[in-house]
Amino acid sequence: MNIQQLEYVIAVDTFRHFAKAAEVCCVTQPTLSMMIQKLEDELGVKIFDRTKHPVAPTTIGEQIIAQARVSLKYFRQIKEVAESEQGTAKGSFKLGVIPTIASYLVPTLLHRQHTGYSNVELTLKESTTGNLITEILNGTLDGGVLAGPLNHPGLSEFPVYYEKFYAYVSPHDEAYREKEIDLDSIDINSLWLLENEHCLRGQIERLCKMKRSAIGSSSIKYESGSIDTLIHVVDYNPGVTIIPEMHAMGLSEERQENLRTFKNLTAVREVSLVVGADYVRKTLLNIILEIIKSSVPKSMQDPQLKAFVVNL
Repeated sequence: MNIQQLEYVIAVDTFRHFAKAAEVCCVTQPTLSMMIQKLEDELGVKIFDRTKHPVAPTTIGEQIIAQARVSLKYFRQIKEVAESEQGTAKGSFKLGVIPTIASYLVPTLLHRQHTGYSNVELTLKESTTGNLITEILNGTLDGGVLAGPLNHPGLSEFPVYYEKFYAYVSPHDEAYREKEIDLDSIDINSLWLLENEHCLRGQIERLCKMKRSAIGSSSIKYESGSIDTLIHVVDYNPGVTIIPEMHAMGLSEERQENLRTFKNLTAVREVSLVVGADYVRKTLLNIILEIIKSSVPKSMQDPQLKAFVVNL
């Protein structure tokens, strides 16, 4: 068994195609297939079921692949430790971003990286919190921009900014006449929400002190995977949705008229750069933090706002 064989196994699992995996690994398909076959012979088990299309790992293969990802992660850290000691200010960083942040942060991140940090190769991926945490822990991603605090024992969180919550109110709703929204009197029937897989929904539930039994009732007529979709819904239907500050900043002047603050309440969500607790490339990590912070208004980076964080 060697590192190269583990890399080939992971590539096949990632692309579920031997030819594509061989192309990415810069070897011929027969070479890649032979090396994986030798590993299977050595272990005495089949890692992949080649009769399936696309190819899929066997039950034992899934366990082997998971361990292979962890092993490669720690193997690569040997070089990363040396680079960190030398203060190397370059390298690649695979960064995940949750959907409720990606739409307004990613374009600026790419611009900042391209114009000021050309020595850093930044690869971005959008996915939900649960998926990104899994990929950070198994080494598929180096880190993620996530809402927290997560308080996960396998992760380290570096708070970057805090964004306030705003109510976005339909002009067709009675609440539109109010200058501020009282969350204690908000009607569950009038609240439009994201789907359960989004962490922002959990924060809104806590913000509104809502019971899941009530949220899951038939009173909720539509759940969206997109904040933009919810805004469109509220534009044409009575009701309220709750959106984070950076999304509110990107609204047109006309839609800005639909924004309301909350009565006697300051509420924010904490957005952090999250990496594995064993991440060793400190110099590169600090550069990624710089890129993200330079992409966010200074007013949202006040650490005193942490006192108003709504937990997940």
